[in-house]
Amino acid sequence: MGLVVNNLPKIREECEVLHMTDKQIKEIMSRLHANIVKGLGKDTNASATVKCFITYIQDLPNGKERGKFLALDLGGTNFRVLIINLGENHFDMQSKIYAIPNHIMTGTGVALFDHIAECLANFMKEHEVYEERLALGFTFSFPLQQLGLTKGILERWTKGFSCSGVVGEDVVQGLKDAIARRGDVQIDICAILNDTTGTLMSCAWKNHNCKIGLIVGTGSNACYVEKTENCELFEGEPDKPNLLINTEWGAFGDDGALDFVRTEFDRDVDQNSINPGKQIQEKMISGMYLGELVRLALVKFTKMGLLFGGQGSDLLFKQGYFYTKYVSEIESDKPGDYTSCMEVLEDLGLSHASEADMAAVRHVCERVSRRAAHLVSAGIATLLNKMNEPHVTVGIDGSVYRFHPHFHTLMTEKIAQLVRPGIQFDLMLSEDGSGRGAALVAAVACRQSQQL
Repeated sequence: MGLVVNNLPKIREECEVLHMTDKQIKEIMSRLHANIVKGLGKDTNASATVKCFITYIQDLPNGKERGKFLALDLGGTNFRVLIINLGENHFDMQSKIYAIPNHIMTGTGVALFDHIAECLANFMKEHEVYEERLALGFTFSFPLQQLGLTKGILERWTKGFSCSGVVGEDVVQGLKDAIARRGDVQIDICAILNDTTGTLMSCAWKNHNCKIGLIVGTGSNACYVEKTENCELFEGEPDKPNLLINTEWGAFGDDGALDFVRTEFDRDVDQNSINPGKQIQEKMISGMYLGELVRLALVKFTKMGLLFGGQGSDLLFKQGYFYTKYVSEIESDKPGDYTSCMEVLEDLGLSHASEADMAAVRHVCERVSRRAAHLVSAGIATLLNKMNEPHVTVGIDGSVYRFHPHFHTLMTEKIAQLVRPGIQFDLMLSEDGSGRGAALVAAVACRQSQQL
């Protein structure tokens, strides 16, 4: 056994490539800031990787929104329909999750929207609002160029979707057409938004300091409140001082800006993804990829003879079989306790792992998740410094932030080191941002139209 233990220092040394120095993090912040400015500029947006899409949302909830609203939240392999009843200081919400079968994710856009419209109609029947005319907020968590509050052009599919006939088209129109083809329900789509926007709106309803929305889940993205005068692409009336910007920062690094901190594992994940060369930052941060990054490192160390006595397993060598939830489970064990780690390795057919192997596996997980947390923190600190407000709440949603045992603490510590003196911030877990937020955007839109 003595020999096995000696491999840990070597593995630690190999994992140093996953460590970002403070100097590197500062450089990342400076590059991200430059990219955001480029995204906001009329003449520079076309060549920016961080697109900084205009959301056309200029008002945050003020707590006075009232009424019954529908929300549709489409962002991954399933979607949710919600009905929300907003009253004074309270709301009740009921929702249902519907699956999107694989053949629909990769089929036609018409089939996708027909499937969604059918589920919407069934939901309205179940909740006995089939006869009512309701406003709907549509959370659509894919890169979207908005041309208005109810007009959004899909830039590209991500997260395993490839429905034909949707890229370059207005997705609101796609859904409206599907509802019209049915002809049995009356739904007014009041707003289309991204899940980060929904997260911000949902937190802002409770906390008026909330001016940044962040997702660290299957994907990663952030939105923030920018001064309207800095948004050169905004074509509305510049009569309101602020405007919500959807950064689409998952694509940061698509121009090579992050190559100086990327590793062989990152390049491997990227090359074997469905969108090579795209969403480079997201592939270093989000739940869709963290488990795979860990797996690739474990495979390398096994083949080097540093792990599992050089004996891997079929599942370890299979792409996508080290799930990101394993990373959270392994890091939830207390120091010196490897219960979860042992269970995970047994699931993967690695029951021959020694305690030294488990210590090494945990170290790899910690390195990958710590780097992800630091990269997210660099992004949030960049936004906080750019906004330069005395106190900002960051509304956060997503499975990685929600379930990883140390992500919140890692972020709090790192952002505090990176923000300008005098800037205070706090991180707030969004309760169901993309659903409730969509209804709130619809509610704010309705509130405004009533004021007009």
